[in-house]
Amino acid sequence: MTAMNFDTKTLNALAVNLHGRRIGVINRIGGDRHLFSFEPDYIEDANRPVLSLSFKGQAGGLVIPTRAVTARLPVFFSNLLPEGHLRDYLAARAGVKPLREFFLLAVLGADLPGALHVAPMEQTTQAAPEAGHRDRLPETALRFSLAGVQLKFSAIMEAAGSLTIPADGMGGSWIVKLPSSRFASVPENEYTMLALARAVDIEVPRTELIDIRDIRGLPADAGTITGKALAVQRFDRGANGESIHMEDFAQVFGLYPEDKYHRRSYANIAFVLRAENGEAGTYEFFRRLVFSVLIGNADMHLKNWSLLYPDRRTPVLSPAYDLLATLPYIPNDSLALTFGGSRSLDAITADQVRRFADTARLPASPLWPIVTDVAERTRAAWKKLAEKDLLPDSLRRAIGDHIMTVAGSVAQAGTK
Repeated sequence: MTAMNFDTKTLNALAVNLHGRRIGVINRIGGDRHLFSFEPDYIEDANRPVLSLSFKGQAGGLVIPTRAVTARLPVFFSNLLPEGHLRDYLAARAGVKPLREFFLLAVLGADLPGALHVAPMEQTTQAAPEAGHRDRLPETALRFSLAGVQLKFSAIMEAAGSLTIPADGMGGSWIVKLPSSRFASVPENEYTMLALARAVDIEVPRTELIDIRDIRGLPADAGTITGKALAVQRFDRGANGESIHMEDFAQVFGLYPEDKYHRRSYANIAFVLRAENGEAGTYEFFRRLVFSVLIGNADMHLKNWSLLYPDRRTPVLSPAYDLLATLPYIPNDSLALTFGGSRSLDAITADQVRRFADTARLPASPLWPIVTDVAERTRAAWKKLAEKDLLPDSLRRAIGDHIMTVAGSVAQAGTK
């Protein structure tokens, strides 16, 4: 990634394009404040593509932003940027200070989650092209930005099964997640949990485990990493590279990334899904929540649940992602958000499910059968899952013991 090709003293506006159409502008105004404004034609378009449910009013109309944000970007756009070490890494390679979100988005905005394209105004004299049909930019920048702290790169899956990371990071339909320097076998762990989810009929993206030596195009400073990487097919890209818009639930609720563990519960997510997508999406969300407790996944925060907009207007629950058994790494950890007033990963109780239903304004009667079904199917699938042999013995035992313990508590509760 080279240094940015714009002047921070003169860059004062970023064009925001959705599906190749300019829908608004982020302006940098006095006092390092930032204001996002919709274009008039977007406001007046009754069939406009949805940017975010956070801009949807109670009566269904468009909420027009009027308040500037100091230092940070407005919430929706701040959530497009990577967090933690990944932000520091990419900012350093781009020559941008990590806290200068306006300029970081200017650098990373060519390949964002969903159907967004953000660029300095002087680079957008015409509408931005759709993903898969963009002209190459001159910099050799790794421009892909999925919010999170694990090092990820946009990549193209080749027929031979290896991965190539494009020099400018654009056009890729896969994400490469490199091993953790802190925890053992994280790619193998996630690969196995996604395979287990698939075995119990939870929709997940296609995945591959790739030897680091078979990945070409890694930056030189990543060359010391060894082992396996996880390649995950992007579900916000279609078969021909077209963009499918998406947003995570931190964006839906209008919360900055640092609040992804706070201020909302799983029942709040279910309530939104029920209002926007009906019972089917809500119950599927609940199935995934139960599965996360069963595998000991403590990290299902607001940014690990997302909506897709396949028809550009109606939100649906995205495929499940970032399914990882975290409890073996951090014993005695708790759920990222409250589930029926509890953050415990040790069991799922009928009282807990009733409280969840009350808060989400769901009928409680269909929920406990979902709990028992997912628990029994997960326990049975784990016993015969071939992928678990990829895990070190200690990790495999810890995950298996947890699944059996929680599934056993569910079975016992069902007999009372």
